[in-house]
Amino acid sequence: MSVSDATHDEVEVAGGAKGGEPAAAVRRVLLVWDAPNLDMGLGAILGGRPTAAYRPRFDALGRWLLSRTAELSAGSPQRVEPEATVFTNIAPGTADVVRPWVEALRNVGYAVFAKPKIDEDSDVDADMLGHIEQRNRGGGLAGIIVASADGQAFREPLERLAAAGVPAQVLGFREHASWAVTSDTLEFIDLEDIPGVFREPLPRVSLDSLPDEGAWLQPFRPLPALLTSRPAQGVA
Repeated sequence: MSVSDATHDEVEVAGGAKGGEPAAAVRRVLLVWDAPNLDMGLGAILGGRPTAAYRPRFDALGRWLLSRTAELSAGSPQRVEPEATVFTNIAPGTADVVRPWVEALRNVGYAVFAKPKIDEDSDVDADMLGHIEQRNRGGGLAGIIVASADGQAFREPLERLAAAGVPAQVLGFREHASWAVTSDTLEFIDLEDIPGVFREPLPRVSLDSLPDEGAWLQPFRPLPALLTSRPAQGVA
């Protein structure tokens, strides 16, 4: 599944600080979107590539971010502004397919960090964490929102920020982010609970809500990926 199928009218979000204003005068409500991770999670829920009805609408996400920023800026002596960045991998030979989606995001206010997908280690987790740390060292964070289910990468950094008083939220799918759902310090928000993010309800099935006739649970990735994945990832 690729989010490159998004159209221009599906993307809308405010940008960062206004030009000419000192960075320290502006605190940010920072949203970082882990596109590879969320693509995999959505594909697992759907059992394949999504149709238009099941692609996330970034305009709805943008409106939610603006509302969250207004909430966190109430009573603040400093300016508080939203900033959103999508982090994604570009597989060889897919640049022409992904380009319209990237340009649509940039045209309406998202920053995009794009990294070549060279091998299994070409993920964007470290880049996302570096961006969060940089923004936290700069004008400071009024809030942090990570859209990802990768608890191994993001749990501890987000919990440290929350312990320092930064409101920390995780966006994703509850089936794949139990570490955030059960956290005492992080707030989890299911993407489907944000108004308008999906045009149609997702066909979700979980082990604690199975239909009487049973249900197919699709693999998270194709079986041949075992030939190229790192060892020690077996199932007991």
